[in-house]
Amino acid sequence: MFVKVCGLRTPETVDAAVEAGADAVGFVFAPGSVRLIEPADAAALVARVPDGVEAVGVFRGQPIEEVLRLARDAGVETIQLHGDEPDDHFARAAGAGFRTIRAISASRFTESGHAGDERLLIDATVPGSGATFAPADLPVPPAVDWLLAGGLRPDNVAALIAAFGPSGVDVSSGVESAPGVKDPALIRAFVAATRS
Repeated sequence: MFVKVCGLRTPETVDAAVEAGADAVGFVFAPGSVRLIEPADAAALVARVPDGVEAVGVFRGQPIEEVLRLARDAGVETIQLHGDEPDDHFARAAGAGFRTIRAISASRFTESGHAGDERLLIDATVPGSGATFAPADLPVPPAVDWLLAGGLRPDNVAALIAAFGPSGVDVSSGVESAPGVKDPALIRAFVAATRS
C-alpha cells in the first residue's frame, strides 16, 4: 500500500512521515491553500527526504510554465495537478523530466473514464475539504494503480482501503490538529493504520 502524506510545511512533520514509512511526501503550491509553502522553504524540506521517498509538488489551476518553475525551485521530482488541467500540461511536465499524478474527483473520473498515462489520485469533490465519498460514487475504479484521497484519517483508512481497493492512499487534513497544522503523532498513527 503506497502512502503519501501531503501538505507538509515543517521539518518535524517531514521527518515524522519519513520515519513512519511514508512512500511520498507532498508540498502544496496552490494559491489560496492553508497549506501553501514557498519554494525555498519546500526545497529545504525536500533536502531532508531520503532516496526512495518521493517528493511531490501539488498545484491547481496554474499556468504550466509557473508549475515547472516552482517545481524546479522546490526540487520535487513529481508534479501533481488538481483541477481540469489539459493533457498537454501533463505531457509538458513529463517532457521536463517530472513524474506526474492527475488528481480528479470521483464524479469527474466516472464521467470521463480517464485513461491517460499519468498516475491517478481520486479525491472527493472538494479537494482538501476532509470529506469522504462512497464506493457507490466510484462504480468502476481505475484499471491502473491509483491513490484514494478525501477524508482519510487514522480511524477510517483501513475500512476505506477495504471498501475501495486502491493501490495507495493520500492524506492531508486527516493528520492535522488544526487546518494546515500537521500533527506528527497523527501522521505516525495514519501510516501504521494503512499497514495494518
